[in-house]
Amino acid sequence: MKDVTIYSTPTCHFCHMAKDFFKENNIAYTEHDVASDMEQRKIMMDKSGQMGVPVIVIGDELIVGFDKSVITKLLGIS
Repeated sequence: MKDVTIYSTPTCHFCHMAKDFFKENNIAYTEHDVASDMEQRKIMMDKSGQMGVPVIVIGDELIVGFDKSVITKLLGIS
């Protein structure tokens, strides 16, 4: 299984959709709340080049936003 990390904020609708998707598919993930964690916010911005959330990292792949088809493909979910 690939490592999954999500950079999110508590009020982001698409962040909640992504986390719900991970939970429904039993995908373990690490979450960073970039609304309160300034260090993780900087890391996210350095990786993605922007402030928008969610930023999802699956293995070495970075996805900005909740793109279910790309996430499904990267995780090998059918």
